[in-house]
Amino acid sequence: MAQMKASQALVKELANWQVDHVYGIPADSLIDGFAAEQDLVRYIQVRHEEVGALAAAAESKLTGKIGVALAAVGPGAVHLIYGLCDAKMDHTPMLVIISNVATGMMNTHYLQDMDEDELFAGLDTFHRQVSDAKQVPGTIRAAIQAAYETQSPSVVIIPDDLANVEIDYQALPVHRLPKQVLTGTDEQVAETISLIKQAKRPVMLVGTGIRHAQSEAVAFSKKFGLPVITTAPAVGYVPSDFENNLGPQGTIGTQPAFEAMHMADLVVMVGTSYPFMRFMPGNIKTIQVNQRAQALGEQFPATQMVQADAKSYLARVIKAENDNAPESNFLKACHTARKNWQGYLNERVAARPDGLLTPEAVLRKVAELVTDDTIYGLDIGNNTVWSTRMLPFGDGQQMTMSSWFGAMGYALSAGIAAKLSYPDRQVITVSGDGGFSMVVQDLLTQVQYQLPIINVVLENGGYGFIRQEKAKTGQSDYALKFMNANWAGVAENMGAIGLRVTDDDSLNAAVENIKQHVAAGDKQPIVLDAIVTDEAPLDTSMMILDPDKYSDRMIGQFRVKNHLDGDRYPSLRRILNRIEAEN
Repeated sequence: MAQMKASQALVKELANWQVDHVYGIPADSLIDGFAAEQDLVRYIQVRHEEVGALAAAAESKLTGKIGVALAAVGPGAVHLIYGLCDAKMDHTPMLVIISNVATGMMNTHYLQDMDEDELFAGLDTFHRQVSDAKQVPGTIRAAIQAAYETQSPSVVIIPDDLANVEIDYQALPVHRLPKQVLTGTDEQVAETISLIKQAKRPVMLVGTGIRHAQSEAVAFSKKFGLPVITTAPAVGYVPSDFENNLGPQGTIGTQPAFEAMHMADLVVMVGTSYPFMRFMPGNIKTIQVNQRAQALGEQFPATQMVQADAKSYLARVIKAENDNAPESNFLKACHTARKNWQGYLNERVAARPDGLLTPEAVLRKVAELVTDDTIYGLDIGNNTVWSTRMLPFGDGQQMTMSSWFGAMGYALSAGIAAKLSYPDRQVITVSGDGGFSMVVQDLLTQVQYQLPIINVVLENGGYGFIRQEKAKTGQSDYALKFMNANWAGVAENMGAIGLRVTDDDSLNAAVENIKQHVAAGDKQPIVLDAIVTDEAPLDTSMMILDPDKYSDRMIGQFRVKNHLDGDRYPSLRRILNRIEAEN
């Protein structure tokens, strides 16, 4: 046991839990502990606490280890709410350490004296304000344990006058209890196989719960002949070139995924509590496999509910069935629809509306920079749609996004976390100009810590995703367009490499330039500022194409509006009918 300042004991306890860096802006006297113990835990000085909190959340999603953010009393603490909400909604372990005014000043209307307890109480599972310096290391320990156990944020508040009080500290062994791995029963396995064999048009819907079961998910799809549809956050867990992969379903989705989902008579949901299941036809059968009991039946009354680990259960079902299912007419039709969709995307790559680059063209070119170990940080908005459609996944790449909170500015923040956590891996972020401009100041953080991140900005001068949503309901786009800076020029002024592209020649030159910087091992971050058309991506949240559900007039209007030629992009129903007629 050794005597030291409470702030030092805090840092030592973080290191005891294998935390090697934290994000924040100096938090009053707490920073003294980090200064004294900087060889143990690296303090990453961000330019806005919001970025620090989002980076901490992103780090946890990418690594599985707890992310930590630190902030000073009052305004600094308030800025952390953005990241806390993201972590809570994405079930992410995270620790937030907040300073408070000195104990004698609390509740006296002193400068920056505010009720931080009340402010944060609804945003975490573990929430505790320290009242004695001796409590600091034990409270940090309990907070981290709770965050891991509940997969949610923990908040610790430390009054400023306690941070530098001398206390005794001794590191205790860290014990993270292994999660109970549920594998299902023989009866459940038999029922799953029976339901799949009874179905004529079964599909597999996978979510982030297959993170550690990616090979099993592919093998399951092959074994039973199931088209695979992903949720948007899970798009990176199924290889882009896997022929059964139809992509995500919904606004951030594809035409074949939407049509297959809405023609299915059975949905095998693995590792997801997909919220949009509530909008599916009530007579559709579902099998839901999820580790969390709370998720079972949460969005839809499943036909079969199995509380089990995805990897273990899928492997068990695969082993129980000897023969691979023959390729069904439905799966053949899905393969054709997938090829047609790829043809549509190729057309978008070649298109030049108003003489401007399409986002699809920019990202297809950016894909040349992607390596097997690339980590993507995606922002929220139409850039997410384009990224999930155009970037390659499945060869070892990872992706992180603000799945349920939908936090703009996430991409640049996540890029910082990704490069600090995996310094030897390629990191590419994709942002719209709206999200990028919210957090552009922390490009300086990338420069300061020599993080060679490739930041792609799709600049169209407005909040495109919101404009598209409003257009669907007949609302105006008032106040949704804005003035931009020359973001490449801003990047240069901040000490980064700035490349502005406006056409094919400048795009090709910029990507070649980036390749040279990467090959040379340059440590400067790069901003690729691409001026693109403000045309919205094809909205795949409602595809009015099925002749069994819609009139010829409705289908015709939908096709004209979205430039979908019926001969080149027939509906999945039409493809299936043709295959069945031929057989």
